[in-house]
Formats: sequence, structure tokens, C-alpha cells
Amino acid sequence: MSPFEIAEPATIADALALLSGDDPDIRPLAGGSALMLMMKSGVFRPTRLVSLRRLDEFTGIAATPEGGIRIGAMTSLAAIEHSSLVKQRAPVIVEAMRRLANVRVRNQACIGGALAHGDPHLDMPPLLAALGAEVTIVGPEGERKVAVADLYVGYYQTVLAGDELIREVSIPSLAGRHTAYQKCTTRSADDWPALGVAVNLRAGKSGISEARIVVGAVAEIPTQLRNVEMILQGRTLDQALLAQAGEAAAAELSPTSDARGSAAYKRQLVKVYVGRAIAAAMDVVAS
Repeated sequence: MSPFEIAEPATIADALALLSGDDPDIRPLAGGSALMLMMKSGVFRPTRLVSLRRLDEFTGIAATPEGGIRIGAMTSLAAIEHSSLVKQRAPVIVEAMRRLANVRVRNQACIGGALAHGDPHLDMPPLLAALGAEVTIVGPEGERKVAVADLYVGYYQTVLAGDELIREVSIPSLAGRHTAYQKCTTRSADDWPALGVAVNLRAGKSGISEARIVVGAVAEIPTQLRNVEMILQGRTLDQALLAQAGEAAAAELSPTSDARGSAAYKRQLVKVYVGRAIAAAMDVVAS
């Protein structure tokens, strides 16, 4: 690797001052699990890394009065996986963590970095988007909040400016919600997904009253399946509806080919896994 400077500011103001929106070779450093791989392979050669590990405001998991959760951006994925609060209020996240990479990666990677990295093959962006989560972003102009669903604009591209940082992730109350995350991997169970499907439903005796479905790893950014959501509205779940949802999902998406599968293969995965994920959220068995 090429020589580079590493800075460890103790305050948010100092961290922002060390970043530069005009220099693409200056980057913040969270867990570094992905960034180090890019540096070792020569894809990225930084002149300066700004470590966020001393920023206490960026760590921790806390309950909100409304029944949600706030998670500091520098909180490790392992800490989230083993949090009793997350297990109580958002068990779908804990379940997803158990198949996210491996223990070593989860011990090192941080939730803020997992979102800011912009990799379309990660598990957390589509799941948190489906749950209605938002991030608090800090920069020279102050704070702003952005829904995770609106964070991504292209392949490895986010709305974050070069001198902005994700400070925390906020997940709303999931009380009364039916949630699930399912992924298909082409190799080991903890591999990056060829497809990830996140489902967040509200349902009652009259059927599904609200639906949010987001898929990842099939396109350049996590994609919300709005046509499928409309099909589910006001319907009672049965095998015919699951099949219809899968067909509609495959028609709505334009998958991209990559090392984990061709576009045609991913379209078939979508057709199958969207129905399975909806069924899992509602705790029924898909045929």
C-alpha cells in the first residue's frame, strides 16, 4: 500500500475539519473492513484517513420514547447482533446479522460504514430501508436527516458529501409490524447475497394495510418494489397472492449481471424469494 496519513480527532468538529469535500483521496475510517480490502488491492490509495474511533457521540444503542432504536454510526455489527434491545424491538436485524459475513467481520465493521460505503451487495441497506430507518448526517453546514431508502444514488454512490459523516441510524417502532429478511447466496450461507429481500408489512383482519418491500444486490442501489406493494394493499395473503407478487417483482426490476449471477438468474431469484420473504414475514409457508 502507498504511504498515507492517519488522523484520530477527538471531536466531531475536528473530524469534519480534517475531511475535504474536494479531495477524493481523503476518507473517514470507521471499522475499515471494506476500505482496507480496497487499499490492499490498489483500488483506493488514500492520502489521509480520518479515524472516527475516538468520537464517543458516534457509539451506543439506545431506546427512543416512541418505541424505536437509535444506533451510533461507530457501533459494531456484532454489538448490534448481541444487543438485547435490538432483539426485543427489531429481531429481524439480529436474524439478518447471523448470516452477514462472519464473526470477524461483524466484530470489526460498523453500521455507519456499512451504510456509507454504498456497496449494492450488502445486507443492511435494503433491510434498514424497508424498516423505514433514517440516518443523521453531520457536516460543516450542520445536521440533516436522510431516509436510508434515499441515501443511495448510484453504484458505490451516496448523497453524502466528502466532508459529511453519518452520526447515527434511527429505526422507528416496529410494533404491530411483520418483518423478514431473506437472502440467497451462491456459495456459503454467510457470503454476500446474490439477492436480498426485506419485507415490512402491517396487516389485520381485513388483510395487508401497508407494505414496504426493498431488494438489494440485483441493481446498483437498493430498490423498493412499489408495484408489488400496491398489489398487496388490502389483500389477504394466500398462495395465489404470493405467486402474483413474485411475478410482479420480476417484471418490475431490471437486474444487472455480476459475479454472483446473470441478470436472468437474478430475475428468477426475485420471482421466488419475494414470495418467500412475504410469507416469512407473515409466518406462513410458501409453496
